[in-house]
Amino acid sequence: MVAYFDRFLRRHLNALRLPRWGLPPTLSDGPVVVYCNHPAWWDAAVIILLAGRLFPQRASYAPFDARMLERYGVFRRMGAFAVALDTPRGAAQFLSASRGVLARPGSLMWITAQGRFADVRARPLDLRAGVARLAEIAPDAVFVPMALEYAFWDERGAEAFAAFGAPVSGRDLLALPRAERLARLEADLAALLDRLGADVVARDPERFQDLVSGARGVGGIYDGWRRLAAALRGRRFEPGHRAAARRDATSGKTAP
Repeated sequence: MVAYFDRFLRRHLNALRLPRWGLPPTLSDGPVVVYCNHPAWWDAAVIILLAGRLFPQRASYAPFDARMLERYGVFRRMGAFAVALDTPRGAAQFLSASRGVLARPGSLMWITAQGRFADVRARPLDLRAGVARLAEIAPDAVFVPMALEYAFWDERGAEAFAAFGAPVSGRDLLALPRAERLARLEADLAALLDRLGADVVARDPERFQDLVSGARGVGGIYDGWRRLAAALRGRRFEPGHRAAARRDATSGKTAP
């Protein structure tokens, strides 16, 4: 499924980028919780790719809305477990399943901690309380914030971005009262989102490392004619808009 979503992202998005300051931290062999915001439908595909590419040695798990898991049952085969959102039963399901997952050596749990789709600019983040409860059942776990964002830059497809923050141990979180524990997790993620957002606004690909790069250009007949025209002029065909704009700028021409 990692290979499937790799092809799917390459086909529909331009790239999956990580800022050079936001690469995944070095982690111990113990359980890890990666908690993130939830801006778009693409989050599940991006998380599967990140898990497979960056943490291939770990078994990944994720809570999933029970109603959505009925529609997308394939995610069960990739470590998703059902949670009935907004119900006391769902909270009990989440904690019970999480206890079992985080008791396994080398486990990695991914949590879209807002529990709903939310714009990256919305503040406060309103993380679900359950993510802070995990320190109580898994004090040996490490908690890592991850920021997700999507934007259109110069190409036809959108850019996907992910950035990892500094880890905090479950025991350090457990030393805080439950309300302060949740506030700490939320503050760390909000700061990470703000920093990633500044790089996204700058639109400078040199600030990022590409984990996946998609097909550039318009495609189809239009790019076929462009390729032929470049060959007739003795030029190398560059399907990407950014590359073509730089070439025209150096030649003194105005890009269309």
